[in-house]
Amino acid sequence: MSQHLKKVAILVGGGPAPGINSVISAATIRACLSGAEVVGVRDGFKWLMERDITHITPLTIEGMSRTHFRGGSLIGISRANPTKDEKLLENVVTSLMRLDVDRLITIGGDDTAFSSSRIEKQAQGRIRVVHVPKTIDNDLDLPPDVCTFGFQTARHIGCQLVKDLMVDAATTSRWYFVVAMGRKAGHLALAIGKAAGATLTLIPEEFSEKKLSLGKVSDTLVAAIIKRMATHQPHGVAVLAEGLVEKIDEKDLSELSGVERDEHGHIRIAEIDFGDILKRHVTKTLAEYKIKTTLIPKNIGYELRCADPIAYDLEYTRDLGYCAAKYLLEGGNAALVSMQGGKFVALPFDKMMDPKTGRTKVRMVDVESTGYKIARRYMVRLRRDDFENPPMIAKFAATAKMTPEQFKERFEHVVADEAPPLRFRPAEGK
Repeated sequence: MSQHLKKVAILVGGGPAPGINSVISAATIRACLSGAEVVGVRDGFKWLMERDITHITPLTIEGMSRTHFRGGSLIGISRANPTKDEKLLENVVTSLMRLDVDRLITIGGDDTAFSSSRIEKQAQGRIRVVHVPKTIDNDLDLPPDVCTFGFQTARHIGCQLVKDLMVDAATTSRWYFVVAMGRKAGHLALAIGKAAGATLTLIPEEFSEKKLSLGKVSDTLVAAIIKRMATHQPHGVAVLAEGLVEKIDEKDLSELSGVERDEHGHIRIAEIDFGDILKRHVTKTLAEYKIKTTLIPKNIGYELRCADPIAYDLEYTRDLGYCAAKYLLEGGNAALVSMQGGKFVALPFDKMMDPKTGRTKVRMVDVESTGYKIARRYMVRLRRDDFENPPMIAKFAATAKMTPEQFKERFEHVVADEAPPLRFRPAEGK
């Protein structure tokens, strides 16, 4: 079969994110207009790994027109991992070749990006592969000002949810512990908390220790509650990145025993009620100081992943889909598709890999950045300069029915990782 008659295949891996259908639609339209036949591979790599080529959906301009408004994935999604065995990688390659596919567009996060890079290597020129970065976690190693698609929609909807919870908290004099998605990095939790003006946000990056104690996280929340009560504010909302679970020492989380892991070896965080675990620990500590408050754990994440994309992600994903198809059709290969400063930039797979782990690099929150330090300044939580203010410490201690010395000894450890304050210097004249 001649080269121009072969097909472009599109598949989606990982978890859902707003804008998937928009990428598929834009890539399909661009490829079809160039004379290529396009097929959607259902459920990620799942069936291809099993040499099953029956789960295929023809994609046409007519069929994909106006689907970009919709959340979810019209061709399904899965976390199936072909990199576990070289035979599975070859199964994927040979399955695609049996379908007369010689160009593949993958859509997904860091795990799917890694799988795509391995498929491209396994194909040895038989199939060209490009990857479109998708994740509401925003943790792919793109330039600092370039987000992954779906993140902005997730932040927008998450902010609305937290804003509503803040009104409820103030109305009912209670605290909410809101756990937001973000397996390794705290981008989404921080963005939601900062935009909504949550009382405080905790992310894994702010803690310097390799193994974080559950007690330190719990004490940070206890201290924030005491500080609020000392100023006659018996309510609040704390946003917590779920990635804290993976950083906390497992011996502190007996609830982790027996928890399943996904195809990529990650703990299924959704099976761990982290908010409830923290609620119990914080409630127990507060009881020691005769402090009563109502704590409500709340998980948000699944509400965000299949939402209809907002205008930002609609425009962004149409650009990404168009560029993915055009780059591939013009001979491009082995690269992640990105838009930087309004221009298309292909990032080679090899540049996206961490030489230490051999896996896709993960972008963490830069806690030295101006944006993060501003977020910290808006939070109501115990600060290092509180300990330099004796009247303030005396007020907190009285709320907890402790002496100032006892309060310092008990809670000063929660500010040990606090970054130096943000300072601006006037620009120098020419």
